[in-house]
Amino acid sequence: MVKEVIVLIDGNNLYHNLKVMHIKPSELDFDKFVKYICKHFDCSLKEAKYYNSIPDIREGKAKYYKHMSYMSEIGKIPKFILRLRKLQTSSTYELQKEKRAILENLELCNVCKPIMKKMCEDCIGRVKMKEKGIDVMIVVDMINAVLIDDKTIACILISGDGDFVPALEILKKKNREVFSASVVWGYARNLRQHFDCFIINKKGIIENCLKEKLEK
Repeated sequence: MVKEVIVLIDGNNLYHNLKVMHIKPSELDFDKFVKYICKHFDCSLKEAKYYNSIPDIREGKAKYYKHMSYMSEIGKIPKFILRLRKLQTSSTYELQKEKRAILENLELCNVCKPIMKKMCEDCIGRVKMKEKGIDVMIVVDMINAVLIDDKTIACILISGDGDFVPALEILKKKNREVFSASVVWGYARNLRQHFDCFIINKKGIIENCLKEKLEK
């Protein structure tokens, strides 16, 4: 009997790694992409959750609406659920702390250090956006679906981020099947070594899952 799995997609991780491979993420057919991965692990798709951050509309309306249109297309795919979170603004305190750490690591002389410090203070007003909470959201959903609800015995994580290893190890210790998949770029070694993994290479799968392939 083919087992059903829940697939969790770290959207930002996949998006940036595809771009490194010179592939436009918007050209990827996610339905075929996810089903291909499920087939590799002899599984059938129960549900796929796609996690991503939402840019602030103040960063530019064109960028915002383009991103939301991209998300909307993914959300229309059967069995896909969007899990979104707004990008957070770093506080002035966080920015100052970050810049101080950078200055310390530079090991500047007593003449250069005050100059660099002043330059950093002058640019502190620049707002920095960062993703916060997406990884936690993925882990919580994973634990709920596979351990607490106890209706799914397996999950596939599509991400190359090694920070997920502790959560996946918990599931593995509870005798749940855990699979890992990512494109070749940015695929953490500890994910590849500790779990049944699938390295998604450009030639083998990505080119067969692009939208233009389906239209020919």
